Amino acid sequence: MTAAVAAPSPFAAVWFDCDSTLCAIEGVDELLRFAPPALRTEIATLTERAMNGDLPLADVYGARLAALRPRREQLEAVGELYCQRLTAGARETVAALQWLGKQVGICSGGLVVPVLRVARELGIDREHVRAVAVTFAADGSYLGFEPGPLTQNGGKATVLAALPAASRPLAFVGDGVTDLETMGHVARFVGFGGVVARAAVRQRAGFFTAAPTLAAVLPFVTTAAEQERLRGDATFQRLLSAPPS
Repeated sequence: MTAAVAAPSPFAAVWFDCDSTLCAIEGVDELLRFAPPALRTEIATLTERAMNGDLPLADVYGARLAALRPRREQLEAVGELYCQRLTAGARETVAALQWLGKQVGICSGGLVVPVLRVARELGIDREHVRAVAVTFAADGSYLGFEPGPLTQNGGKATVLAALPAASRPLAFVGDGVTDLETMGHVARFVGFGGVVARAAVRQRAGFFTAAPTLAAVLPFVTTAAEQERLRGDATFQRLLSAPPS
């Protein structure tokens, strides 16, 4: 874990990745439950290679969805699983940041239906969610996805850079290489390895924790004064005693 250096000045916003950051699962892995067995190993391997930076995301994204063709109700089921498998400390960490007056958002390469379900669960405004749109037929069957920055490498940096001035300075927290790509494009990137500690992120992120609770990122995205405010409130004071990584 990089030494917990308090932010030199307040971040106006803290945005998070969804899979393996706010939630302790990967949505595409859960979709594999609905896939024929022959597809499961192939798609799981592609996903892991993309998250580790071994394959370009754009090479994986469309092929993976074309093979899975997820129905609306399947994505809604994944959203419920997300909420059941929130990362330890996620709910409290989001609440603490909002209590401090910070904008909290989600920027995910996942599909918007389940990601929005997480946002509702955590009290994050819809306008502060960026994910990949999907279209369905009237019967809920999959028609396609909307290609865009979040379906390719470097896309999260592009999306976050387009946020309005009210979101800056912005800190971003994530677990994967596509999250790491935001480093240098946001005021601070924090690598979170509490669900999956990826070697590339651990080695290259300026700030990193593998503690098993999302609360471990709080010292990286709050000032010393903000931390004192949290310690002075009975609801949040224990969050700043997160176990070391």
